[in-house]
Amino acid sequence: MSHPAHTETGPDTPPSAEIAPEASQQTAPAQIPRGQTSAPVQTHSPIHILHPSPLEALRSLLMLLVIAMFVLTFIVQPFRIPSESMERTLLVGDFLLVNKSIYGPPGHYRWLLPYRHIQDGDIVVFHFPLNPSEHVVKRVIGVPGDRIHLIHGVVYRNGQRLNEPYVVDEPSYPDSFRDNFPAGVYTDPSIDTHWWEQMRQYEAGNDVIVPAGQYLVLGDNRNHSRDSRYWGFVPRSDIVGRPFIIYFSLRRPSTTDLPELPQVTALPRQDDKLEPEGTLDKIEDFARWSRILRIVR
Repeated sequence: MSHPAHTETGPDTPPSAEIAPEASQQTAPAQIPRGQTSAPVQTHSPIHILHPSPLEALRSLLMLLVIAMFVLTFIVQPFRIPSESMERTLLVGDFLLVNKSIYGPPGHYRWLLPYRHIQDGDIVVFHFPLNPSEHVVKRVIGVPGDRIHLIHGVVYRNGQRLNEPYVVDEPSYPDSFRDNFPAGVYTDPSIDTHWWEQMRQYEAGNDVIVPAGQYLVLGDNRNHSRDSRYWGFVPRSDIVGRPFIIYFSLRRPSTTDLPELPQVTALPRQDDKLEPEGTLDKIEDFARWSRILRIVR
């Protein structure tokens, strides 16, 4: 025997009457067959789930692939940092997303896409001039027309000493060409010979003048970076874009021996017991979790 549905009744409503679904409609009381104590409960129609056909699924997949290819081709591109030349801004094992459209030419869509010119201090990814198949990341120190020189590793632009809080000065062997650029003496065999000859035409006094359509770039790890001092300017056409976020970072050792943290960890005493590394420790050491989604500046 089924139980009657619970209903709310008004003061003038007989207890045995049911409330109609539409209160505004006047309907006759439902006729209950003889021998049945309540009206049958109406059930909703079953919900039918429509599964896409293989052709529709394939069409949706192809559309997603086209959108992904468009984004990776024209808007963003992932890169991984393999060397220490940009420490401490970028570390070995950092994975970057590079904005490829930020330096696009101005036009009708300038209101939609935030195009802008390359500026001093920008971090840029570009095709390596000596091997265009490789991508390199450095910081722009000189734009067209800037006069650049270094004295004891300190950069002067247009006669003004630069304040560069991002620069790391790690111990290294003395190099007069590296620290006093442009130097008149060929002291480092890693200097590109064509650049050495070409550099003479851009010198004016103690400065190098950045020509039109070219950029002078340096690494933040100034003593361990092969940059414009060694192979020359970067053409505007070789610049791919600007990295804007670190989306992941694998923990990798630095060959320049710069500790990741300024704190010095005390060595354990002989009576201290070292516990074996657990799974959680391995997960924590696997990546630099604090660097994930960090904005690149």
